[in-house]
Amino acid sequence: MTRPAQSKPMRRAGRGVITIMVALFLASGVLRLTDQASGLLANAQGVAVAPSEAEPAPVQSDLLMAALKDREDRVAAREDRLANRAQAIAVAEAELRERLVELTAAEEKLAATLALADTASETDIGRLTAVYESMKPQDAAALFQEMEPRFSAGFLARMRPEAAAAILSGLEPATAYTISVVLAGRNANAPTQ
Repeated sequence: MTRPAQSKPMRRAGRGVITIMVALFLASGVLRLTDQASGLLANAQGVAVAPSEAEPAPVQSDLLMAALKDREDRVAAREDRLANRAQAIAVAEAELRERLVELTAAEEKLAATLALADTASETDIGRLTAVYESMKPQDAAALFQEMEPRFSAGFLARMRPEAAAAILSGLEPATAYTISVVLAGRNANAPTQ
């Protein structure tokens, strides 16, 4: 097989471009080395070298430092606010715990007072019921005739059945009926299940 004649000139042109590129890279490398060497030599001799593009200008570093300082101040102020808020929350929690303890103590005291009052009331009602039971039925009936039916029904419900029957028989029929309806209906609304 024979090669086309045109491929040789293109090959030479491609080699020329590569050669030029390699030469440019080498020149760039030499220039960089020379620049660094002159900077190092000047630094060693104490001569000021103009800042390169890699080093920030003094104005830029001052602006950066000011921005960092401003941000640091804002962060410190926010930390102070958060610390103050945390302290306020801690104080509020302590006060809330204190109030809760006081409320619990007051609730226990109230429960004890109510229990004492219930016991005293129950004792008084029990004594009064015993007094009505020991009275003559016609005398007790005269008292029950004057009482409000719900009130008298409460006493009759606590009495022995024979004492309650004797008092009910001494009442007027309408009053006895009303008290009986109250007694029968007392537990009508109680749940059956």
